[in-house]
Amino acid sequence: MQQELSMDRLTGMRGEPVYDSSGDKIGKVDEVFYDLDTQQPEWIGIGMGFFGSKRVLVPVQGASVTDDGITVPYGKDQVKDSPDISGDEIGEDTERDLYAYYGLQVSERRSDSTLPAGGTGYADTTRGTGDIYRQTGLTNVDEKSVTRSEEELRVGKREVEAGRVRLRKWVETEPVSANVDLERETVHVHREAINQPVSGADIGEQEIETTLRREEPVVEKSVVARERVSLDKDVEVEQRTVSDEVRRERVEVEGAESDIDRSRTSR
Repeated sequence: MQQELSMDRLTGMRGEPVYDSSGDKIGKVDEVFYDLDTQQPEWIGIGMGFFGSKRVLVPVQGASVTDDGITVPYGKDQVKDSPDISGDEIGEDTERDLYAYYGLQVSERRSDSTLPAGGTGYADTTRGTGDIYRQTGLTNVDEKSVTRSEEELRVGKREVEAGRVRLRKWVETEPVSANVDLERETVHVHREAINQPVSGADIGEQEIETTLRREEPVVEKSVVARERVSLDKDVEVEQRTVSDEVRRERVEVEGAESDIDRSRTSR
């Protein structure tokens, strides 16, 4: 859902993400440049890169505020390659370059700049008879500030070897035995008494023969699969607390009236 793009809304969105026309994140809102007399925002300063180390400007014109942040009608690469802004002042030449870069129309400006005491900006005669000054941040033209920074702890992860598991098989020889029944043939002699006459029998030598057989054990071996052993890995998650020290800057104000300080930091 889009919300009204007002100065109060923009200044309250410092640190909010800025997205390009394709929905990709460009950076975060760093500063808002606005018209001092009309209080209308003109440019959005975006912090890009690591910790927002690079600052670029994008026009407020065409930008929209949603619940997720600010969306601008330009591509990420176009915004990233816009003219660099190193300080808090947008000079006349820089302003003209920015308008040309983003394809916006810019009116003719007078060559001399009129700056308020301690202010940052330039005089603009295209909006009427009065001078218009641009500055960043608060409405106080004598603003002097320090930047308070602090370190943040960022914990990452890397994969290391925790050990090795090896599955190995080898051959062992062990004696085994089995019982088997073996058959063998034997001979028994039977004698039977006969008392009867035999006719036509010859008396002489005679010999008969028979073959005896027996069984012997025969050993044969075959390979039989008995068990399958495999390795399978599972992932266990353990929570570990990482501790370190971070540095944080503090700001102390001496010799200033608290009511004035609060009025200067209300935006």
